[in-house]
Amino acid sequence: MVARDFLTRHCEERLLRRSNLLLVILFIFLFGCSSASTSPTPASVAKATLTPAPSPTAAPTSMPAYVVGLRNAQYQLGATDALRVVQLKDGKFEQGAPGAADYVSVNVTDFVAQGDLDGDGTKETVALIAENNGGSGVFVFLVVYSDENGELVFQTSNIVDDRPVLNALSIENKDILLDATIHASADPFCCPTLRMTRHYRLVAPQQLDMIDYTTFTADGAPRSIKIDSPVDEAQVYSSVQFKGSVTIAPFENNLTYRIYDLVGVELAAGSIPVTALELGGAGTFNSVIALGNVLSGAVIRVEIQDINAEDNSLFAMDSVQLVVK
Repeated sequence: MVARDFLTRHCEERLLRRSNLLLVILFIFLFGCSSASTSPTPASVAKATLTPAPSPTAAPTSMPAYVVGLRNAQYQLGATDALRVVQLKDGKFEQGAPGAADYVSVNVTDFVAQGDLDGDGTKETVALIAENNGGSGVFVFLVVYSDENGELVFQTSNIVDDRPVLNALSIENKDILLDATIHASADPFCCPTLRMTRHYRLVAPQQLDMIDYTTFTADGAPRSIKIDSPVDEAQVYSSVQFKGSVTIAPFENNLTYRIYDLVGVELAAGSIPVTALELGGAGTFNSVIALGNVLSGAVIRVEIQDINAEDNSLFAMDSVQLVVK
């Protein structure tokens, strides 16, 4: 009897332990399911995305009226042999398919400025506009528009470079300032390295002249020329004394002068010596230039240039406009 009671209790204890174990397992299962369904959803991890740089042709969300007018004006192509005018729409014009013989793509960049270039009290609009004619080249032009009764009308353009890096465009004291990085003679087409600044002047409704030019060395030093005298618009006779300075003395300490008429025909050329304390250091010049057979009353432009001896490209230039008496 004792043995039977002991066996009975033992069986009951085993059944109880099993029941408890089943309850524990059931509790874990239920708790785990409940936790998975009621716990807050973890915050999603944001995926890293690359935000593209603003396109040079992308229009800002809010634009002045003159920019809107420019982006919907007519534009005269500069990279084609034949004269052709196209109609811009929202800053673009496109014809044909890329690679086709008739493909043309025009895009107005974000570099636009407004100011009075000719002193008539009406502001002109200048812009940098890019053209592609199906090849790899993207030619950027500096373009001038006049305001005629509220409508922008194309006046003239000058090429800047093929695929330059554009830095700044502004109008100051009736002159246009362009800051860009262009191709040096040894640069591959993809990668311009020569930083430069240029000032342009609108000398006639359809004539834009570069009046000075500065380049920068690899370490950022400017290579420039400054004419101190004569001053712009001075009246001169058969010869004129030029005084000025250079930030970096030219090769063999010689600058070049060139005399042009108002339509750009070269009338005379020669050299000007530079005095510098050290090779490649700052220097000065002081020379008399004979004007030759320039007629009395003529208006001329005299450029003082620093020419790269390796490839005859321009390192630096300054100029003055003179009236011959």
